[in-house]
Amino acid sequence: MTKKWYNYFVSVDDANSAGTSSSSVSGRGASSTNAAQSVAEIASSVAAEPTFTTPVSDPNSFEEIYRAAEIPAAPQGYSILKVAQMLESEHIRNLPSDVKKSSVLVALDAAATDIKDVIQDAVRRDRALDTYERVQQRSVEELESRKTKENGQIQGEIDKYLTEQRAKMQSNSDEVAREKERFSGWRLKKQQEEKKIADAVGYFVSENPITTGAVSAQPPVSKTAQRS
Repeated sequence: MTKKWYNYFVSVDDANSAGTSSSSVSGRGASSTNAAQSVAEIASSVAAEPTFTTPVSDPNSFEEIYRAAEIPAAPQGYSILKVAQMLESEHIRNLPSDVKKSSVLVALDAAATDIKDVIQDAVRRDRALDTYERVQQRSVEELESRKTKENGQIQGEIDKYLTEQRAKMQSNSDEVAREKERFSGWRLKKQQEEKKIADAVGYFVSENPITTGAVSAQPPVSKTAQRS
């Protein structure tokens, strides 16, 4: 029966407790150190900015982003995502960090997979995400630029419209003011004319019928009165 990856760890751990595989543990420690030292070399072997060969229809799907960036399948299926899943497994997630690390390395060794390949897969995925982030950021910035320009044009049209309408309002107010001034001058002359008439009539009547003041506004005629 094929062993689960965590069974390899349990088997080796039991052997270590019996003192039968100390050299194996030492070898894995050296391998881990070498892997850590070569991280820079691994990163430099991966394209700094991957090429996306197909459009990404769903930015929230990281798997789609990885496919678009043509990230190759991980050897034996041990991608960094698989390793992350292993580290969160109920079998080891509560164990010390060094034990979790050892368990993963044992499983990789049993699957004939080099930790360097896993790190390389991690770098590829990280750079794919970074590249797509830049693509989205550029898209957002271009959208912002277009909409800012469009808003500026709209604001210009609004300002122009407001200026025109304010000018019309001012023109209306000026027209009303001129008409009031004209009417006030006419009313003064009218009162002078009425006084002249009233003075002349006053010589011949005891009660002068001539009005010399400003007349009150006549109330509007009701619709009933208009129909009658």
